[in-house]
Amino acid sequence: MRIALVYPPTCDPTAPYLAVPMLTGFLRANGVEVLPVDANVEAFDALLTQDRMAGLLDRLEARLGELDRRAALPHADQLEYLALARARGDAHAVPGAVEGAKAALRSADAFYDPDAYARAVATIEAALGVVSATHHPLKLDFTAYRTPFGLMSMDEIARSSRPEHDPFDAWVQQVLVPRLRDARADVVGLSVCFPGQLQPAYAFARKIKEALPSVHVTCGGPGVTQLLLRLSGERLARALGPFDSACLFEGEHTLLALARALDEGRPLRDVPNVVARDRLMGARWTPGHGMEDLKALPAPDFDGLPSGAYLAPTLVLPYDPTRGCYWGKCTFCHYGLAEVGTAAYRERAVETIVAHLGALAARHGTRHFYLSQDSVAPKTLVKMSQAILDAGLDVRWATDLKPEKYLTRERADVLRRAGAVACALGVESASPRVLGLIDKGAPVEVVSDVIDHLASAGVAAEAMCFTDFPTETHAEAVATLDFLRERREALAVYIVGEFGLTHGSLVAQAPERFGIDEVFELEGDELGLGLFFVPRAPWKTDAERADVDERLADLSRGWTLRSYPWAGAVSTAHTILQYDRFGPGVFRERAARRAEGGVPGATALERGLRFDPRAAE
Repeated sequence: MRIALVYPPTCDPTAPYLAVPMLTGFLRANGVEVLPVDANVEAFDALLTQDRMAGLLDRLEARLGELDRRAALPHADQLEYLALARARGDAHAVPGAVEGAKAALRSADAFYDPDAYARAVATIEAALGVVSATHHPLKLDFTAYRTPFGLMSMDEIARSSRPEHDPFDAWVQQVLVPRLRDARADVVGLSVCFPGQLQPAYAFARKIKEALPSVHVTCGGPGVTQLLLRLSGERLARALGPFDSACLFEGEHTLLALARALDEGRPLRDVPNVVARDRLMGARWTPGHGMEDLKALPAPDFDGLPSGAYLAPTLVLPYDPTRGCYWGKCTFCHYGLAEVGTAAYRERAVETIVAHLGALAARHGTRHFYLSQDSVAPKTLVKMSQAILDAGLDVRWATDLKPEKYLTRERADVLRRAGAVACALGVESASPRVLGLIDKGAPVEVVSDVIDHLASAGVAAEAMCFTDFPTETHAEAVATLDFLRERREALAVYIVGEFGLTHGSLVAQAPERFGIDEVFELEGDELGLGLFFVPRAPWKTDAERADVDERLADLSRGWTLRSYPWAGAVSTAHTILQYDRFGPGVFRERAARRAEGGVPGATALERGLRFDPRAAE
């Protein structure tokens, strides 16, 4: 039995993600031949080339010329015209610059030069803008694959999978399918961890099945589980789309059981946590134990992944010392009510963690790790750090962390001496009332102390916050921004997002407790991915929301912040590497002198067009 594990776009291309290596390690330990494919980094690498960008320039000019010759344009075509016109200048500059931008991000010299780094990031982002404009109405970046009505229906998903709409089509047809054929894969599993991977995963599966109809194509991961768990019958069968099956919850034993059932010719309906088609019900699955014994699992296996393709000068490997959440009470999170599945907190033995980190560092020639988990108990983190020190292991690492008063100044120092470069803290809000509604279990005073303890120890303290939790007032939102501003000298970077309602969260299950009158899905949304709500009364006026936005923009001037996955964003490989080279204050220090960014040679090319795109601004 040969299994190919494919990690599809769109995700962070600066480092490998943990899902495929974890499955690979387990399957190989059980005698299964595995072909791991990081299709995310490979497909983006193939897309961001001089030849592909030159082809997209021709495509842009042809389509723009076609629209420009028309006497009038309907609204949809006006939007496309505007996107093409705005991307035109970049489209002419990017082909000659994109290869150099990728090389700079992989260079041990250019990566750490602020101006060279800024130019490289600007070029890559401009290239993605050109891809988006030439595949209008697609919006593509390293976190999302969006169209206005994408993932609303299976018909829309199929339409978006057509070659003319899919920027990854050439790579799938010319690289992935031949590789799977040559490997004689019996099963292809697509690992879907994030919403931005769903449309590409469906497209990949459709093309693989068309080219290799005898191959069993399955899918799994959090993105798939959270989607399919709420569906049943014919709606579930329709959501499977081109997939032959789907694996719910954690996938190690489920995928192995699926492969063995296929090998032995047994029906999939008997395999727990596998969604399979059913002639009577459309599709069904038998619930089973969805959580792995983490202590019994091997280390992630990265062998076979293209280590040189990632957009970073040094490999930053993810590792999971824990799974699940030890708190499990936050009302905005679906873990809070999850009595089945993957919410229960589990840890590896500390000695196992240290042994795994040492072996991975030696095998892959890196000392940089990101501890990739939902939560880790500070007590365990301190024990792990002491074990690293006792073993004399030279590593650098970062993690996400719930602020706890256990993390004293002395314990923060233990983390630093063991190689900690950053801890991203779930601050959420600086309003005691809002924190009470969230049930965070981390008072503002404790959060402030933990930030100070980490900063004093020389560990970058990162803050993760959001506004607009139900019933949050303008004053409470401002309090969060003021909290960040007052701690500028201690905070390395921060992020302030906006609340989004999540299926399975307590807010969604009991909206009346949070000032919400109605929770609803859009009519015609076959997959039910979007969840919306109507507040009992407005919590902020439009003017107050605008004021929060202005204050947030003003706050950001104190740091050099960037969007994910670049340096200056929370919990990214690039940010970790910059901390290790320059220290936790690097993004505050660079705010005083903004790097010289921009795409080399790019100028606006909107003149000479029949319609004026500037009129839309």
